[in-house]
Amino acid sequence: MEPRKRKKRLWLAIPLALVLVGALVSFGKHSVMADWRTANRESAGIAPDPEITAEAVVQVYVARAFSWRGWFGVHTWIATKATGAKAYTVYQVVGWRVFHDGGGSAVAIGESAPDRRWFGSDPKIIVDLRGDGVDEVIQRIDAAARRYPYADQYVLWPGPNSNTFTAYIGREVPELKLDLPPTAIGKDFLTHGRFFDASPSRTGYQVSLYGLFGLLAGVEEGLEVNILGLTFGVDAKDFALKLPLAGRIGFQEN
Repeated sequence: MEPRKRKKRLWLAIPLALVLVGALVSFGKHSVMADWRTANRESAGIAPDPEITAEAVVQVYVARAFSWRGWFGVHTWIATKATGAKAYTVYQVVGWRVFHDGGGSAVAIGESAPDRRWFGSDPKIIVDLRGDGVDEVIQRIDAAARRYPYADQYVLWPGPNSNTFTAYIGREVPELKLDLPPTAIGKDFLTHGRFFDASPSRTGYQVSLYGLFGLLAGVEEGLEVNILGLTFGVDAKDFALKLPLAGRIGFQEN
């Protein structure tokens, strides 16, 4: 075999091998056997109790998506609690609100347990802000959520979806320094028809063609390449490898 052809096949084999590794890890983490009517939606007990926590709190959560979708990606949402408040407000995008609620808004805003399991999947906290100055951050999150430009749309792949919403909030509220996992399919779908924008953490920049192909470089995110919505990358800050399906492998897995 000619050396040039051998190199070409090697470059094709590397991403395919990484996807295979991601698939093996993902399948070990998630089950598709859940029934949405009986799936666990109870609190995971990882959020500060608002009854005894007076300070302001902002948290961003991630959990494997429901059913077969969880093999490939995650659902993300944001929870806030103002100083002295006795309940959390949860912000998220839910597709069924568009499809089955008479064409309603995909943006769901309401008081709820912030750390509820996502139909059986345990949540993880990827952002945790507390204390002084967080009340102002909460106000900007609320304002940004209410002007989300795709409130009447939901597209599972490549977006706009729940992860598009969370990434949008991150760009609007830089204090979050939001580093979404590579499994947050839809995070690279840029709003307002843009092809170039700040990264979700606002510590870098990205180019993206409707969330299908793109390149991102940021202090928080590291370097990411998006191919058909699948993210490959390296996060030097956290010494982690980013893979489709598997997520982040290294210092901080999600």
